[in-house]
Amino acid sequence: MPRAIDPADPKYFGNILKANLTRRQALLGSASALATFTLGGLGLTACSIDDNGVDTDTPTNAPKLGFNATAKSLADVVTVPPGYSANVLYALGDPIAAGVAVYLGNGSETGASYAQRAGDHHDGMHYFGLGNDGKYSLTESGRGLLVMNHENITQSYLHAAGPTSVGGVRTVEDEIIKEMNCHGVSVVEVRKNPAGKFAVVSDSTFNRRITPFTDMDLNGPVRGSKFAVSKLSPAATKTRGTINNCANGYTPWGTYLTCEENWKFYFTRVAGDNTNPLRSASDNAAFARYTINPGQVDNFNWASMAGDQYQRWNCSVTGSSANGADDFRNLPQTYGYVVEIDPFNPTSTPRKRTALGRFGHEGCWPGKIVAGKPLTFYMGDDVAGEYIYKFVSTANWDPADANKGMTAGDKYMDSGTLYVARYDADGTGQWLELTQGKNGLNADNALFPFTSQAAVCVNTRLAADSVGATKMDRPEWAAVNPLNGEVYFTLTNNSSRGNASMPLDAANPRRYTGTAAGGVPGTGGNINGHIIRWRETGDNPAATSFTWDIFLFGSRAGYTNPAVNASELTADNDLSSPDGLWFAPNGQLWIQTDDGAYTDTTNCMMLVAAPGKVGDGGAATLNGQSTFKGKSLGTDLRRFLVGPKQCELTGITMTPDSKALFVQIQHPGENGNIAAPGSNWPNVSGDATQAGTAGARPRSATIIITKNDGGVIGV
Repeated sequence: MPRAIDPADPKYFGNILKANLTRRQALLGSASALATFTLGGLGLTACSIDDNGVDTDTPTNAPKLGFNATAKSLADVVTVPPGYSANVLYALGDPIAAGVAVYLGNGSETGASYAQRAGDHHDGMHYFGLGNDGKYSLTESGRGLLVMNHENITQSYLHAAGPTSVGGVRTVEDEIIKEMNCHGVSVVEVRKNPAGKFAVVSDSTFNRRITPFTDMDLNGPVRGSKFAVSKLSPAATKTRGTINNCANGYTPWGTYLTCEENWKFYFTRVAGDNTNPLRSASDNAAFARYTINPGQVDNFNWASMAGDQYQRWNCSVTGSSANGADDFRNLPQTYGYVVEIDPFNPTSTPRKRTALGRFGHEGCWPGKIVAGKPLTFYMGDDVAGEYIYKFVSTANWDPADANKGMTAGDKYMDSGTLYVARYDADGTGQWLELTQGKNGLNADNALFPFTSQAAVCVNTRLAADSVGATKMDRPEWAAVNPLNGEVYFTLTNNSSRGNASMPLDAANPRRYTGTAAGGVPGTGGNINGHIIRWRETGDNPAATSFTWDIFLFGSRAGYTNPAVNASELTADNDLSSPDGLWFAPNGQLWIQTDDGAYTDTTNCMMLVAAPGKVGDGGAATLNGQSTFKGKSLGTDLRRFLVGPKQCELTGITMTPDSKALFVQIQHPGENGNIAAPGSNWPNVSGDATQAGTAGARPRSATIIITKNDGGVIGV
């Protein structure tokens, strides 16, 4: 039996860190099949280590929260608890190479220069410790590579006088280059200076931008298939760029996973394209399921500019070939994937891991790791009524593959089994296999002719429809509890929940009106969202069944109707639209919001919970719908941070010593424009808690939060 540990013991958290760091080193240096590890939000922590598979010293409960709740706020600043500091580390336009001019904040920077500057809309990220040997170190807290997504842009603030177009046609190529370069991924080296403060090493040889211009390899079942043939790659082995990178993931061998979410909005498809003789019925079924409809115009009208770099965003049939080798009709089928990047090799080509399916990938989070057993990755499709997925590798994990970069990725991510989740009314669930030839995924399938595994991977949503997966309320981020291996998933909201097309079910049991919830009048459905969690059968990540409950229901405080405030939230911890989700190595759960239903009262926020476990609550009935919910958290859930105006809180990671917390402030002031900015954050001093200069353009940014006494965050 594990020995008892008192969370009140001042040595408690230090013991966790010591044990976890020791096991992380063991993972990189030992191939012992007896050691079992869990991938939490930060890194690897042990679940079981002795000869009987029992963890003898890791506590099973997260420590109590060691800070006072932060009040809700509408101020244009970052608010953190007393005793903490928050500073801007890396903001839109910051240079990451020698010789790149300082950011001026007036839109004068060239588009080409943004290939070596911070992009916009900072999102999911991960800290990789950087050892003195230039390799991935799970224990290095003073020097690391911070890798992050740049999901989108606030177009009006990027240019000197806003975007230029005439009659809907973009006329300034440099503006489009800037907008494209502001998407993608940053890899930046960060290092503590002698004063103990982190800063970006602006001339590091590791610094790199990956953008929509970057060449990408296609790997897995889609490589070489008819679905990926294009003018860019008639052999269907490559594509160009990654786009709308939202949440993220990472691998035990030390690479970064960036995930393509709302990529479909970047494509133009002319009216009548569905009737072109070169379009098949299956083509049109696939386009319809991913809602790339005839008459659609891309988000920023890039396809109105001449040249293949821009015309590739037009996925209409424009050529005469039978297979699409002379146009870009198939190019959308090379987006919507998990993309692997090796941050430790700046010359490596990113690879799209198509075996993990194609949809609105919010992220890709690794599950519990067991040496000698398959690896698992959890994923969500961030659209109302879409699904939660799991990928299980064919290869068993060998710790000797750490620091092997893309070679390890080829081994573990190009071959495996893709599953989609079904949540049953009795509190159990099933992982339904998405393999061609199984569960009706055949050439004669009524929804789509699944003639190959490539057809399944390109048309994952249709495959999930066919096998009867559970439609969820916008599946966004996942996080795996490092203390017990349970998986948590945010379901941000769904205005259609409870409609005839999307009835209530046990896993998505709420519908109420905005007025009744104190939300936006006239809205309905699951306005404030919830967080579901599950435990795999036998604590085996590769299991095909699980037990689930609902960990937390979002709501405004003060509502006694259990259909609204089902988790009994108070003014210290009420929230709406949970989005970002991340576990610290001590088992504390961090929750971030992306909300439009509560912004009359507070800006978006970040909270911390000391969660229990699946089954710590019980059966419940909401809106006449039976469900299962966790126990109410009370003071074990508190608001930690509130962001500036019109921002989203998203992206979170820590150093291995848990003394530096990195958080993303995305699109502050997004509803404004140059003449009337919706926010003026951040302050030029770099103090994230101070208001910016009146009239200044807002900037998305990475902030770093530390405890004034140099201690561990959150305790």
